[in-house]
Amino acid sequence: MTAVSSNGEYSFTKGNRERITLLAGLGVEGDVHAGVTVKHRSRVAQDPTQPNLRQVHLMHEELFAEVAREGFDVQAGNLGENITTRGIDLLGLPVGTRLHIGDEAVVEVTGLRNPCLQIEEFRAGLLKQVVGRDEAGNVVRKAGIMSVVVEGGAVRPGDMITVRLPDEPHRPLDRV
Repeated sequence: MTAVSSNGEYSFTKGNRERITLLAGLGVEGDVHAGVTVKHRSRVAQDPTQPNLRQVHLMHEELFAEVAREGFDVQAGNLGENITTRGIDLLGLPVGTRLHIGDEAVVEVTGLRNPCLQIEEFRAGLLKQVVGRDEAGNVVRKAGIMSVVVEGGAVRPGDMITVRLPDEPHRPLDRV
């Protein structure tokens, strides 16, 4: 893991921290998106009683290099993620994968982040870089994955992440 980020106020970006604390069933301590029910504004507007399947947002650092080739300068926390990883194919993980982070924390992958138009306000044209279509016309989302906290604990940049796949059959990630 290369960075951890949080923000206690509604803002697209999240500041990098020396550590964040994951709280079981809630998310990142002090983060505006923590809670049992959904906290993302668009989801709250639809149904504020929905379970919060987006407690912790993880993004692969490799995406930053990909968008940099297209002229976009993006750093850890800029796209609202809580945990920035390196060397893990986050987008290829199945639903239900458990990520053991550091000494104590465990998150369970719920799905793909469905990025919103706020990305365009951050950097015009960036949305097309993180959401596109493959050759068959299927939507491809590259803006990270969402998860819920199964076991809490402090996590810091440099902590190891161990991937534990669920029992088969595996379900591919879809937007949450």
